[in-house]
Amino acid sequence: MGAVNDTTQFLFGDHPGFELARQAAAVLADTLGTDRHDIGVVLGSGWAHTIDSLGEVVAEVPFSDIPGLDGDGVAGHVQMVTSVRLANGRRALVFGSRTHFYANRDVQAVAHVVRTIAATGAEVVVLTNGCGGLDPHLTPGTPVLIADHINLTGVTPLAGPEFVDMTDAYATRLRTIAKQVDPHLTEGVYVQFAGPQYETPAEVAMAARLGGDLVGMSTALDTIAARHAGLEVLGVSLVTNPGAGITEAPLSHEDVIAAGEAAAPRVSKLLADIIQAI
Repeated sequence: MGAVNDTTQFLFGDHPGFELARQAAAVLADTLGTDRHDIGVVLGSGWAHTIDSLGEVVAEVPFSDIPGLDGDGVAGHVQMVTSVRLANGRRALVFGSRTHFYANRDVQAVAHVVRTIAATGAEVVVLTNGCGGLDPHLTPGTPVLIADHINLTGVTPLAGPEFVDMTDAYATRLRTIAKQVDPHLTEGVYVQFAGPQYETPAEVAMAARLGGDLVGMSTALDTIAARHAGLEVLGVSLVTNPGAGITEAPLSHEDVIAAGEAAAPRVSKLLADIIQAI
C-alpha cells in the first residue's frame, strides 16, 4: 500500500503516541464488537451527514468514552465514533469529528485520531474537511481531491529523527480510484493554517502565491501523523466558502454548515461510492 511503517511496527512500536492509540483501539474493539476495521474515515465540517450513506451503522460510541479523545463543541461536528458495515462486508471506522489544533495547541492530540485508526488494523484513512476556495470557480458545495498540502501551522506531530517521506502523502492510487468514481472531480493543494480565526485576505493571497488552492484549519497535521503510522491517505475537501478577499462577503461558521447541508446529497453519495471502491 506504499505506507511508511507496517502494521507490526505500529502495534509494537514505542513511539509515545502509539500506546495511547492502542488503548483507544482496545476500548473501541470492546465497545463496537469487532477487533479490526478495514478503513478509517474522519468527517470534517460539512460532512457529518454522510455517516448514514456509507452503509449499515453497527454500533457507535461517544468520544468521551475513548482514551485520548475530547470533544471540541463546535457546531456541525459529531462527537461520535461509528462502526459501519459497508456493502462489500468490510468495516469502516468513522470519526464524526477530529481534534483540531486550534482547540488546545496540542499536536499530539490532533494525531491521536489517525493513530487510533491505524491501531485498529486499518490500512487506509479518508480525511475530509470543509475549506475555503481560492479559485472563484470552486464555488461552495464543490468537492476537491487533495493532491498535496502546505503546512503553515509551524508544528508537526513528529519529533526527533522520524524522517517520513511525504512525496505521495495523498496517495495517487486512491485519487485515481476517486476519479474513476467521478471523472469530474478536480484536485488541489490544501493549505493548513493554525486557526481558529479565519485567514485574512493577505494570508489567502499568500497561500495562492505559494501554490495553494484551498485553505483550512485541519488535515495537513492529520496526514503527517497518518503517514508516520503507516496509513495510505485520501483527502477530500468540500469548498464551503470563498477564501477571505475572493469576494466581499464576510466569513462565518454558520455559512460553512449551510453549504455542507446544501451539498449533502451529492457529497454523501460520492464519499460512499469512493469508500466502497477502495
